[in-house]
Amino acid sequence: MSFDVAVAIVTYKSAELTIDCLHSIEVERAATTLGIRVIVVDNASGDAPAVQRAIDEFGWSSWVTLLAAPRNGGFAYGNNLAIREARRSGPPRYFHLLNPDTVLRPGAVRELVSFLDSRAEAGITGSSFENLDGSDWPIAFRFPTAWSELEGALELGMATRLLNRWVVARHMSKTAQPIDWVPGASMMVRWSVIDAIDGLDENFFLYFEETDFCFRAKQKGFATWYVPASRVMHIAGQSTKVTERNAAPKRLPAYWFESRRRFFVVTYGIPYAIFADLLALAGNCFGVLKRMLQRRRGVPNYARDLLAHSVIWRKNRTLFDAKSSRNAG
Repeated sequence: MSFDVAVAIVTYKSAELTIDCLHSIEVERAATTLGIRVIVVDNASGDAPAVQRAIDEFGWSSWVTLLAAPRNGGFAYGNNLAIREARRSGPPRYFHLLNPDTVLRPGAVRELVSFLDSRAEAGITGSSFENLDGSDWPIAFRFPTAWSELEGALELGMATRLLNRWVVARHMSKTAQPIDWVPGASMMVRWSVIDAIDGLDENFFLYFEETDFCFRAKQKGFATWYVPASRVMHIAGQSTKVTERNAAPKRLPAYWFESRRRFFVVTYGIPYAIFADLLALAGNCFGVLKRMLQRRRGVPNYARDLLAHSVIWRKNRTLFDAKSSRNAG
């Protein structure tokens, strides 16, 4: 059966959150004429039995498909499994990446579809988020650069003002507008974009995969838009426990640095990636001093971990094939 929208939810030890998300999609389906199906991918976490019980209990089997992945290959890997499943049953017009730790607000899917239907040049749209307490989190992003690495490491007001046009996180208005990339927590993709760039790059285990995806889409002429009329509640960090909002800074896992390294190398090249690392390390020295004076904590061991994973070292200059493992089949 062909659908208008295939929603992909990749879960890892998030069964209860996934079920709550499915309840919100059920409400969305009932309120629209759009054909919406869901593909839940359990990334070998053991969530599958609990999710399947909910599918059976609530009678969702006509529109929810559960896939048990043979391994935990990461966010891109799980979504590519969902892409293959969506293609197998007749590709939809749109493919919606949705985190398990989200709840759709009324009309969230409909607004993204309506925008894409009205804008031929738009290939990707992203929702506006709200926190669990209902407060707004209207953030979208610029592509990271060496200068944004310097600004982020310095954490100085003067530097931020001077480097403002390179600051990655942008506080968005209530008007739809083009942007470099939107979070994969709620990202709607025109199917022709998937055909053009072969799905997500599975060399990213977690983080930077949606940044890379939007960058490659832009290279193919597809614009990314932030659409605030689509609202989604997102309990940030619940899937990974890394990026929880309003929590004390935590040490970043090795795969975050590996994904960052891959993005800079495949996007800009090794010399530029080295330059970005040097700026980030230099800026971090000043940033650490400021935080010490303010008695404020930064990300633990950030400079040490960044240096260890940097392409400054030849051992980290492994083969970066920009196309390997990207094809969703």
